[in-house]
Parts: sequence; C-alpha cells; structure tokens
Amino acid sequence: MAWHDGTVTAPLTPPHQPNPHDPWQSPPSGSHLAPAYDSPDDPDTATELRQAAVVTVLVALAGIALGLLWLWLAPRVPLVSDGSAVFLQNSEGEEAIGADGTFVLLAAVFGVLSAVAVAWRLRRGGVLVVVGLALGGVLGSLLAWRVGIWLGPSSDVVARAREVGKGVVFDAPLELHAVVAVLVWPFVALAVHVLLTAAFGVREPEPAWVGEGWTSYYGEPGAGGSVPPGSAGPGGPGGPPAGGPGGS
Repeated sequence: MAWHDGTVTAPLTPPHQPNPHDPWQSPPSGSHLAPAYDSPDDPDTATELRQAAVVTVLVALAGIALGLLWLWLAPRVPLVSDGSAVFLQNSEGEEAIGADGTFVLLAAVFGVLSAVAVAWRLRRGGVLVVVGLALGGVLGSLLAWRVGIWLGPSSDVVARAREVGKGVVFDAPLELHAVVAVLVWPFVALAVHVLLTAAFGVREPEPAWVGEGWTSYYGEPGAGGSVPPGSAGPGGPGGPPAGGPGGS
C-alpha cells in the first residue's frame, strides 16, 4: 500500500523494516522444519545388536539340519578294494558331483527359508540384522559341511577297506569338492531378504518439509496467501493493482 500526493509515491514500509514479501528473508519466529520421522517401533542400536546376534546364532544352528539332510540325500560314492589298492567301483559315476549339487540345492532352500523367517519376524530390522543373517548363513553352511563329514562314512579309506575285506563295496567319505558352495546360503538369503523388504517392507511416511510457520507466512495456493514480488498479480506481470491505477 502507498500514499499518493500526485507527485510522490513512497512505500508505507519504514526503511529499517524488512520487506515481508522478500523470498530470501528468514522465516517468521513460529516456523520450523518438520522433524525427521522416527517411529517408536524402530529398534535402537542396542536392540538391533541383540536381534542380529540372535539371528546369527539361530541361522547358524540351522546348519545342523542342513548337514543331516545332506548326509541323508547325497548320493554315495562306491569304492572297492582288491587287497592292495582301493578303486572306484564305477569310474564314470557322477556321485561326487551329485553330493556337491545336493549341498548347493539344500543350502539355497535354507537361504530362502531363513530370509523369509527374518523378514517376517523382524520387519523393522536394520543393517545389523541383515549382516547377522549373512554371517549366520556362512556359519550354518560350514557347520553343515562338518556335520556331514563327521557323521558320514569314515574318512580313513584304507582302514575301511581292510575292515570290509577284498572285493566288498563300501562308501567313500562324504566330501564337498566345491568349497564355494558354503556361500550359497548367505547369498540366497540376502537376495531374498532384499526382495521381500522391497515388496513388503514397512514404508516410512513422507516428511512434511513445510511447517506451519512457512504456510502461514507465505500462504497456500488459493488461500489468500501473499504473492511474491515479480509474480503475476491480478493485473498480470507489471500490471496495475486490482483496484485500478489509483487504488491504494
């Protein structure tokens, strides 16, 4: 608003007062940025550490079941002795490869199951829980490998051949030739967990970046708020005020 004497036009705002429509002015005293959203259900660091430790231990102990299943389902490699040496009964057999394949398939299944269990039980689990899942998968695979060897046929082939006698077929010790198979469980678990989190994870609401102070200061579109300088007013850019050339 301005006063007019026919020759001089001056703003009513005193020179020491800031222009209330200056977009670079600091917000009014009542304004504030919206605080970061923090759900009360989100675990703190200590709780997340405990959850990660529990996940690591439980997933690793599941390796015992994997080892037992591997021992039960893996094909046996038949050996035979002629009294002086031990030979494969079937030199073209694929039982050794079948044992590795059985371990890989079982580890993949356990990876899927562990990832589903963790994602369902700890939907708000953070990075530490995921690390615990991966570490538990590695430990579980190593434990399963050792359980299969410990409970499987004896690793002393010579003593076993002497025990059974000449020409008698016996099983070779259970072995895992592809040692990289112990990484199948953690890799599958991580991949499945990421997919489940992306599909069914808890969604955080969008933060309200505009506080009440900003809204009341600048106004909302269509709510009678202030029009920033240089914007198109009722008379268009650079046009006269809505009250006409002589409006105050």
